[in-house]
Amino acid sequence: MEVIGREKAKEALNKNLKSKKSELVAIIGRRRIGKTFLIKKYLENDILFKFSGLHNGNLHEHLERFTKEISVAMDVGLLVTARSWFDAFDLLRLLVNRTKKAKKKVIFLDEFPWMATNKSRFLTAFTDFWNSFAADRSDLLVIICGSSASWMINKVLRNKGGLHNRVTDRIFLEPFTLEETKKFLRYKNIVLSDYDIVKLYMSVGGVPFYLEQLEKGESIVQSIERICFAKGAILRMEYDELMASLFNNSKHHRAVIETLSQNPNGLIRRKLLDQSKLNSGGGATTILEELETSGFIVSYVPYSRVSKDKIYKLRDHYVIFYLRFIINTRPSANPIWDKLFSSPSYNTWTGLAFEGVCIEHMDKIQEALGISGVRSDASVWHFKGNQQFPGAQIDLLIDRADGVINLVEIKFYAGPYAVTADYANQVRQKITIFNEVTGNKKAIFPTFITTFGLLENIYSKELIQKELTIASLF
Repeated sequence: MEVIGREKAKEALNKNLKSKKSELVAIIGRRRIGKTFLIKKYLENDILFKFSGLHNGNLHEHLERFTKEISVAMDVGLLVTARSWFDAFDLLRLLVNRTKKAKKKVIFLDEFPWMATNKSRFLTAFTDFWNSFAADRSDLLVIICGSSASWMINKVLRNKGGLHNRVTDRIFLEPFTLEETKKFLRYKNIVLSDYDIVKLYMSVGGVPFYLEQLEKGESIVQSIERICFAKGAILRMEYDELMASLFNNSKHHRAVIETLSQNPNGLIRRKLLDQSKLNSGGGATTILEELETSGFIVSYVPYSRVSKDKIYKLRDHYVIFYLRFIINTRPSANPIWDKLFSSPSYNTWTGLAFEGVCIEHMDKIQEALGISGVRSDASVWHFKGNQQFPGAQIDLLIDRADGVINLVEIKFYAGPYAVTADYANQVRQKITIFNEVTGNKKAIFPTFITTFGLLENIYSKELIQKELTIASLF
C-alpha cells in the first residue's frame, strides 16, 4: 500500500531528513493510527536500522533480537548477543560508523516503551547513545514511537534527566480527515457517497486500521454491523484494549472518558473531576493532558470566557460510538445495528456527532467560506438564561478579524433541510440574545452547514448569509 494523505507528517519527516544536524523525532499517536506503517513505508529507502519492542518481552529476549537485527543490517554472521543495552547501542554505533552514505541515515525504534523492561536501564543506555554519539553527528534521523502515550509523554517528552529537551521534533499523528478517508477507501476500490462516508466517520472515525476492515460491496449498515456488533467483531473489544495499551493505569483515564460520554456538550475541569471522582491536582492534570495529547478529548475556551472556564469534551468518534451503542449490546443472530440506526437515539447522536466532525474540519469550513486568509477563532457558545433572556446555544461561532462573526447552525439530515418560520425566529432570537449578553458589535452572518443543502424558501433567502454542505468538508 502507498501512504495515503499524511501530508503534514510527510512534510515534517522531509524537513528532518534535509536538516544539517542529527534529529531525534518522537511520533505520538493512538493505537491503530498507522505510526509504524507511515515510517516503514514512507522512509523505506532511508532506513538503516529498525527494531520493534516485544510485547511482554524480557531483557534477554530484547537483546537477543536487537543483536540479530544488527547482524542482518551489517550483513555479517550472527553476532554474540549483547549483554546489556549499553552493549547493544555500542553495536548500533558500529553499524552507523561502517555505513558510508552521504544522505541522512534513519534509525527507527518502534514500540519504544516495550524495550524499557524493569531494571533493564534501557532509557539510560539510549540517552547515552543519543547524547554521546548521535547528537554530535549530522547524518542521523532517530525516530522513536510507541502506543503507550502515557509512557512516551512522561518518560520522553517530559524527561527531567539526560533526555530533557533532547527531542528535536514531535509528530502527533491524527486520524484521517474526511478527504483522506475518501482517498483511502477509493484505494481499496470502495466507492461511497460523501454522505455515507460521513456516517461511517461518525461511527469509527478516521483510524486507518478500522477503515481497513471495510469490504467492497457492503453497505455502511452492513459494515458497521460486521465490525462493531457481530459475534467476534473486531471493534467490540477494541475499547478495553485501546485503554490498556495507551495508558499504564487506565482506570482514571476511563473514568474521565466515560464521564464525558454522559455529557456530550462537555464539562469544565471542576465538574469533570468531581463526576469522575478524581482529586484535583498534578495527577489529574497529567491524565487530562495524556488524554488530550492522544486525541481522545479536546479542550476549548467558550466565546467571551477566560481560561478557567475551559471546557473538556470527548473527541474520539469510535469511543463515543462504542459507549453510546456497542457497550450495551450482545452478539445476536439478528442484526443489531439495522435496528439501532432507525431509532430516535441514533438521530440525536448524529446531530452531536456531525457537529464534532464539522469542528474537526475547521480548515475546510474556513476555505469554503473564503476566509482562509482571515485570522479567526472558532468556539461554541452556551447561555443558561436569566430573568431577561431565555437560554440559548450556538453550535459554532467563527469570530473573524474582519469584523464579522459567522453564527453557524449545523444540521445532519437525510435530505435538503427546510428552514421554517419558527426556526428562522429561533435563529433571530439567538442573535439578539448573543449580542445583548456578550455586548457584540460585529456583524453576524447566519451560516448553515447541512448534508444536502437548504430547501430554498422565503426564510432561507431572508436569513441565511452563507450555506455549506458536507462536500465542503472533503
